[in-house]
Parts: sequence; C-alpha cells; structure tokens
Amino acid sequence: MLKKLWFQVGIGILLAILIIRYFLEIKEIFSPIFIIGKTIFLPLLLGGVLYYMTEPIQRFLENKKFPRWASILTIFAGLIGVVWIFASIIGPPVTHQVNELVKNSPAITAEINEVTNYVLKQKHELPENLEESIDSAAASIQSIAVKFGKWIVQFIQSFLQAMFLLVLVPFFFIFMLKDHEKFAPFIYGFFTGKKQMWVKKTLSDIDNVLRSYIQGQLLISFLLAILLFIGYWAIGLKYALLLAIFGLFMNLIPFIGPWIAVAPAVVIAFVQDPTLVIWVGLITIVAQQIESNLITPNVMGKTLDIHPLTVITVILAAGNIAGFLGIIIAIPTYAVGKAIVKNIYEARREIQKTATKTV
Repeated sequence: MLKKLWFQVGIGILLAILIIRYFLEIKEIFSPIFIIGKTIFLPLLLGGVLYYMTEPIQRFLENKKFPRWASILTIFAGLIGVVWIFASIIGPPVTHQVNELVKNSPAITAEINEVTNYVLKQKHELPENLEESIDSAAASIQSIAVKFGKWIVQFIQSFLQAMFLLVLVPFFFIFMLKDHEKFAPFIYGFFTGKKQMWVKKTLSDIDNVLRSYIQGQLLISFLLAILLFIGYWAIGLKYALLLAIFGLFMNLIPFIGPWIAVAPAVVIAFVQDPTLVIWVGLITIVAQQIESNLITPNVMGKTLDIHPLTVITVILAAGNIAGFLGIIIAIPTYAVGKAIVKNIYEARREIQKTATKTV
C-alpha cells in the first residue's frame, strides 16, 4: 500500500496541512517576512505581466541584432510613449467622467431608492408567491444603493495606493528583461540527471502557460473593451469610456468577469433611461458572442484546457480566500499547479513503465 499513488498523495496532503497549521501558530516569528512579501507581491506581479507582454518585442529586437541594453531601452521608450498617448487622449475624458460619477452618485442612489420604493408599494397587486422575492431583491438593491458611493471612494483610494506601489514595478520589470534566461538554469542547476530534465521541462511548461494566459487574456480584454465602448457610445450611454475601462479589467476574470462588468452599465442605463437597459443587454450579448466564437478561439485556443465548471469553482473559492486579487490570479495559479501535477504524473508513469520492462 505504501507504493500506491493515492496513499502517497494523501500522506503528502496531510503533511502539508500540518505544516501550514503549525506555521500559522508561530506566524509572529515570520511576520516581517509576511510584510515584505505583501509589499513586493503586487509590484512583482505587475512586473511579470509587463514582462510577458513585452517579451515577444524583446525577442524580435534581439533577432534584429539589438543588444540587450538597447532592446530594454527601446521597450521602455515604447511603453512611455504608449502611456503618454493614452494619458493625453483618454486621461481628460476619464477624469471628467470619474468626477461626474462621484458628483452624481447621491442622485443615482436616490433614483435607485425611489424605484425600489415604488416597486414595494405595487407589490401587493402581484401574486403572493412573488412578494417574498420582491422583498429580498429590494433589500439587496437598497444595500447596494447605500454602498454605491462608498465603493467609488474606496476604489479611488485603492487605486492611489496601487499607484504608490507601482514605483517598484520598473525595477522588477528591468531585471526580468535583463536576466530572464538565468532563472530556469539557476533552479534546475541544483539537480542532476533525470530530475534535472524533469525540472527543466516543468519550468518550461509553466513559462508557456503563463505566457499564453497573460498575453491572450490581456488581448481579449482589450478587444472586448473596444467593442463595449463602441456599443455604449453608439447608444449614448453616459460614462461609456469609464464603463469600457472597467469592463477591460473585469474581463481579465474568465466567465464571471463579463457579468460583473455589465452590472454598473445596467445601473447607469436604468437611471439614465430604462429603455437603454435593453440595449446594454444586447451589446453585452453581441460582444460576448464575438469574444467566445471569434476572438478567444483564435487568440488562446485550448492553451489552458480547463473546464468552465472548474474555472467558476476555482474563481469562487479564490474570491472567498483572497478577495479580488485572488480572483485575478486564481486561473493562472491553477494552470501552473495543473502543469506541475501533469509532469509529476508523466514522470511516475515513465518510472512504472521502466520498472515493468525490467521485470
């Protein structure tokens, strides 16, 4: 029984749980490590995203005989130029729409409360089995309306804090561009023989998974944001650019993200003109059909090969554990873990085949 895979996996899980438990009980000793880790995690994450976004450009430049330092300077100059262009073109309208939304948030809240109160007054004319559902929905809407303004303020505060942490991003980004080939050899250099080959292959698979996911998901989200902006602008929806940018970030979350992105657009449309809600719904459906049937198959294909039910389960669990950041990193983390487990399984199967041939 000791040689059975299920038994060894079970023992490994139990040991991991015990290690985590005792580690948490003495977490005061490691609190400085936690603080340092929390401080550098977001800049490291964003630096990694920028690296995977620009690594194809660096590879192209170096194939054209650019030295490493010249390729890095070119990429930085290009990024600064792109940021400057976007800030010049998009910055003023976004700032205006944010200020207008903050200023109008009390009116939006009041409008939602007024509609909710009207529905509650008319509920007695509806069938009795709908009254409880209306009460529950009304309570939820009122809670959202009360918190609407607070959410905007909290979002702006979190954004400013993130901007402060972004000072560290260029440092991680530069070192990734400069020394990224040295990371894998440094890791598998600790091993020899077949173990070294296994570690090397596993690191290569992890790199491919992260590259495919980050590059593909960012491109998909950007294209979806353009589609949403065109649709919202065409129907005259207020805050169209702001809602499209919000949709860009929310669409980084597979499956669930698009439905989160459409929620504020529906609220704004309902307050502005209830008939616009139908148009917002149609725009969302069209954009999602284009994304699922045209953009995603051509951009990402079946790179991750993860079932939609698994994606939803992983996202919900990560959200409960680590909040919004957990939702963002849930799928790539799961994909990395899946690549590691797949390589472990393949190595064990190869060992079993070798043992069978020997016998």
